[in-house]
Amino acid sequence: MSAPSTALALYRELLRQTKSLPKSTQTYYRHHIRQHYNSHRDEADPERVQHMLERARQDAQWILRKYAPK
Repeated sequence: MSAPSTALALYRELLRQTKSLPKSTQTYYRHHIRQHYNSHRDEADPERVQHMLERARQDAQWILRKYAPK
């Protein structure tokens, strides 16, 4: 999979994951995801793209754990 299609797949997955968050936070995180995707969509350096994808996955897991029922 190329970096742009991987980034788009991750973008879609992150938007789907916001549905598992509390309603009061969903709008904030959807906006945050869209804003960051749009601001980095033209990134051409494959190494930087890979780093951003890994960081986005880590951040998403942290947020999901933060709001997980205890």
